[in-house]
Amino acid sequence: MSNLIIDIGNTRIKSALFKGDELLHEKVFEELETALGYWESLSFDQCIVSSVRWDQSELQGFLSFPFTFLSQETSLPIQNAYGTPASLGLDRIAGAIGAWAIRREGPVLAIDLGTCITFDLIDENNSYLGGAISPGLSMRAKAMHDFTARLPLVELSVKPDELIGDNTITCMQIGIWRGIEYELRGQIDAYFKKYPEIEVFVSGGDAQSFDSLAKDLIFVVPNLVLYGLNSILNHNVE
Repeated sequence: MSNLIIDIGNTRIKSALFKGDELLHEKVFEELETALGYWESLSFDQCIVSSVRWDQSELQGFLSFPFTFLSQETSLPIQNAYGTPASLGLDRIAGAIGAWAIRREGPVLAIDLGTCITFDLIDENNSYLGGAISPGLSMRAKAMHDFTARLPLVELSVKPDELIGDNTITCMQIGIWRGIEYELRGQIDAYFKKYPEIEVFVSGGDAQSFDSLAKDLIFVVPNLVLYGLNSILNHNVE
């Protein structure tokens, strides 16, 4: 049985075709019109859509095939024990479920390195508990520029090797990059102490920049949300 998975973000549209739990291929689109032509050329059995740009009724006008729309009311394959479930970002819990689906049990920690850095835990009882949110790479650079009089907006495309900066720009770049690296190491170590059997999955646009963190129980999986959406769809179909 094949699944079409669609994740519509603010700037990009990601989609993937799964057969069962296996990711067959994926594509990223900038425009909905291009994506529509591609999706209509595919053969699949069911579809799930997660969207922050259009609601369910709007998408029903765009899409020529039936689909499950991810919402706060959608049934999940794990228990949601978050204190304020109505405020929980669906991408956060989908990413955590993606990590859980790959391992097939908890505890798992899903870390998403995007505009914000999110840490999301599913415990050994297969319950989503929550985690943490902090600023990502570009947000840290923009904050230092916007909230000071003289600090520039620095370029962050290359991770610096140096420990000590010798000018304002390199000091800022090292501070941002190493600040995130040490935050990740500290958070991961704390989770390992609390949950010795945990496996950690790192995803998001900046994930490859921190692949040096990878070790036996830390895995870089760029598309955890797609895996999570596929698991949610399979759960609802079953």
